[in-house]
Amino acid sequence: MKIDFHIHVKLSKKTNFEREHFESMVREARAQGLDAITLTEHFNTHRFADVYGTLDGLYPCNDHYYNVEGFRIFTGMEVDVAEGGHILVSGPKGKLLEIREALEPHTAPGGFIGLGRLFELCEPRGMLVIGGHPFRASNPLHPIGRDLLRRFDAFDLNGKDLHEIGIQENIAKVLTLGEELGVPVVAGSDAHQLFQVGCVHNEFAGTFETVAELKAAIRAGAYKRVISPSLDLQVRAANTVKKLLKNKKEVV
Repeated sequence: MKIDFHIHVKLSKKTNFEREHFESMVREARAQGLDAITLTEHFNTHRFADVYGTLDGLYPCNDHYYNVEGFRIFTGMEVDVAEGGHILVSGPKGKLLEIREALEPHTAPGGFIGLGRLFELCEPRGMLVIGGHPFRASNPLHPIGRDLLRRFDAFDLNGKDLHEIGIQENIAKVLTLGEELGVPVVAGSDAHQLFQVGCVHNEFAGTFETVAELKAAIRAGAYKRVISPSLDLQVRAANTVKKLLKNKKEVV
């Protein structure tokens, strides 16, 4: 199974969820050879409930993933924490939405939940918790205490950061952090726009029905990360188009 663990289905936090945009992302993921993605829309995006509410009316869901004509969309979200990092949380939809409800008082800067408390919400529910783009200058994760960092199921080798920091430099930083802490590293495109889809992904030998199965395979190292040779071009194109579209569509 080929899967991207970090995909947004809205152009930005301030835009509305649009079925046409969502479907363009899925079509591109299929065209890039992916079998699945994890939907990691920002937990404090404009009208977060519209995302899952709309998908519930369109596609069957077994509480782990939506089935879009055989393409799997595992349920998740991206959470800001008080320490400054971004955390990718995925797992059964019902448990995911329980966590999102608990985070309602923590959606604004200055009130974000602490990472330790987020782990306390996620771990008993069996969620997959990935440390997003750990070396991004705007919201770095790596300075957080080592005891907390070791609790991650994986770190995010992020498509946007591979472009902005440099492919070899970012790979070295993230893999070194993972090796030091005994935490696996998985790839996520961080795509908000279709041109960035497929710039990185992960290949597993099996097909998975649950996030628990994915967690076990990640922990066993039973996968490989794949970086597209056109990553830089894909991210540049996506950034350009995203800026143009955001100016037209953002909700004030």
